[in-house]
Amino acid sequence: MKLLNGKIAIVTGGSGDIGKSIVKTFVKHGAYVIFTFFFSKNNAKKLSNELGNSVEAHKIDLTDFNSSQNFVKKVMEKFGGIDILVNNAGIIKDNLLLRMSEKDWDQVIRTNIYSIFYLTKYVISSSMIKQKNGSIINMSSVIGVTGNSGQSNYAASKAGIIGFTKSIAKELGKKNIRCNVIAPGYIETRMNSHFQSKIKENWIKNIPLKRPGIPQDVANCSLFLASDLSNYITGEVLNVNGGLI
Repeated sequence: MKLLNGKIAIVTGGSGDIGKSIVKTFVKHGAYVIFTFFFSKNNAKKLSNELGNSVEAHKIDLTDFNSSQNFVKKVMEKFGGIDILVNNAGIIKDNLLLRMSEKDWDQVIRTNIYSIFYLTKYVISSSMIKQKNGSIINMSSVIGVTGNSGQSNYAASKAGIIGFTKSIAKELGKKNIRCNVIAPGYIETRMNSHFQSKIKENWIKNIPLKRPGIPQDVANCSLFLASDLSNYITGEVLNVNGGLI
């Protein structure tokens, strides 16, 4: 059974570990996926070659107002509608607050928050409101719920995503547009590979399931929220963390 048969989906940050799993899972279930990347050109090319005619990749600076608007315009011109938006792109620039530069604060906030604002605004205005249908999935983090030492910029951005999503869920519900959050816990990806092994071991000790998550765990939840299986769910935060909180 293909849960997304014939759907058009945008997935940002599609060349990263979690994004790639989401793209592959959506394609497996019948969606055509337009995914974005910025730094990982080789990974994007590899994913496009693997999935062939079911996907297309776009290099986009999602923190730029005009780039985001032009990207959505091109998608609409080609496909005429957008059914699913997964705002997955994000970065980290960790440091204690006393050592954190204004640049590192600004880059994280702009990438993790502004990109969601721009893309969501253009997708709903260009497509979903007219269709009176759509699913928006915004990627937060367990850090956005609990906070974490040395990640004040990242925590602020991910907590902001939760508040943003709950607000637009109230605005857009009358148009049959669902907006939900996924808040992953410790997922084994390249993004968190820089943490020391002792830190990772301590995290795992505090996880009731006693293991880290994998990108597919997040992709499976994205599939659920994108599909009609969740058509009465909006404004919610789905914590994918093995019981950590």
